Amino acid sequence: MLARRNWRLVYGAGDVGLMGEVARSAQSAGAQTFGVIPTHLIRQEVGKTDLTRFVITEDMHERKKVMFMNCDAIVVLPGGAGSLDEFFEVLTWAQIGLHRKPIFVLNTASYWQPLLALMDHIVAQGFADPSLLSYFNVAEDVSALESALAACLS
Repeated sequence: MLARRNWRLVYGAGDVGLMGEVARSAQSAGAQTFGVIPTHLIRQEVGKTDLTRFVITEDMHERKKVMFMNCDAIVVLPGGAGSLDEFFEVLTWAQIGLHRKPIFVLNTASYWQPLLALMDHIVAQGFADPSLLSYFNVAEDVSALESALAACLS
């Protein structure tokens, strides 16, 4: 999808896990890849250095800032604490008016359903305005994600 649409992958430069697989797939299809990794994670995440662009940062905060500055949209794939950290940071930035980049949660096989229920719970309990839910979109599969991204990036 990335190569076919001439979109660039901006990600954390790891060569392991789901994002490593996404990067390898994007590369093999001819997509541009932009990876950003802090020095302390190069060994742990097996820093993927054969990317179109490979940036090493001093820390995680700089990593997230560089990734954010070089992307046009944010897509949250199924993941763990790092994915949640990145989601909540860009969501908070959107909520306080620091950006208007689209944020998508890819809810493949209902993976993020507990997160979505938590977001509803936060609003229902009065800890966030209902507008919080408008700062991100949910795509149930890659096809829906592609259509949504195409609509906002065209």
